[in-house]
Amino acid sequence: MSGHDIDLSQWAEQQAALLRRRAAGELVNEAEFDWENIAEEIEAVGGNTRRELRNRLTMLLQHLLKWHYQPEHRSRSWRSTIRTQRQEIEDLLADNPSLRARLPELFEAAWPRARTDAMEETGLLDLPRVSPFTVEQVLGDPLADGP
Repeated sequence: MSGHDIDLSQWAEQQAALLRRRAAGELVNEAEFDWENIAEEIEAVGGNTRRELRNRLTMLLQHLLKWHYQPEHRSRSWRSTIRTQRQEIEDLLADNPSLRARLPELFEAAWPRARTDAMEETGLLDLPRVSPFTVEQVLGDPLADGP
């Protein structure tokens, strides 16, 4: 069992310290590097960011569905959630510009859950199986965009 499996936080600190020492030109024992787990953790960071973006898209789509299909129940809370999710998505994309190219794929993955969650929350049973929104509308400003 490696330190990675016992105490991830301590392992990460140790590996980061080793990497910094090596980058500074210090001689370090190569055997102390846990290369396989370092690579896995770096890959996991990217996966976590994509998952966060997909989850935010899901929440945004869910609230846009409620906004458009239940106008009589519109609230400041829904408007605030829509605004907040759009801002958080833009922040994620600003920090990770390569994810912009993956938006259509993540949007497609977010749609079924958003639809299901909106149906469960509202009791609406006839929400479209395919998103009535485009990615541009979802990330756009006006709440009036959409179906």
